[in-house]
Amino acid sequence: MSMTIRHALPDDLDRITEIYHDAVLNGTASYELEPPSRDEMGERYVSLTDAGYPYLVAERDGVVLGYAYAGPFRARPAYRFIVEDSIYVAPDAKGSGIGKALMQALIDESTVLGFRQIVAVIGDGHADSASVKLHEKLGFHHTGRMEGSGYKHGRWLDTVFMQLALNGGATLPPDPGSMPERRFVARGGRG
Repeated sequence: MSMTIRHALPDDLDRITEIYHDAVLNGTASYELEPPSRDEMGERYVSLTDAGYPYLVAERDGVVLGYAYAGPFRARPAYRFIVEDSIYVAPDAKGSGIGKALMQALIDESTVLGFRQIVAVIGDGHADSASVKLHEKLGFHHTGRMEGSGYKHGRWLDTVFMQLALNGGATLPPDPGSMPERRFVARGGRG
């Protein structure tokens, strides 16, 4: 059966929570040590979607196999044109192209919304990391490494930063019609 990428719905949150629970307990992509509750995951979802950020799921045969979202990189308004991506795939679906499809859809949506940069902050970002390789395939370039920045599962982990320019990146002035700029102006800001 074919896979569908679509916007996440509140009904997807049980499965999203399950996927993230596994990533926290068994992986190193997230530096959380205790899986958040379903209520906490719901609050995070609402916070992002109410602010207009894309939150996507990959579904096959009615089962969510992975999810990805973009959110603010930092809170200060000068950062409003950059988003940070997050992506998690169910353990039994890894290596099947779901991550790539989700990330491409997330890049496409972030581009349409008018963002200028998308950044990946990759936990355990060694050169052979599936996440590093995925971001490289999609055109991200390496922009930094924080050595030994996390400690999980009995070892020190490096954090890798990767970045992809969207909509001309820093070569053009902000688009006044972009989502981040419209939201900023609506709050009384001036660029």
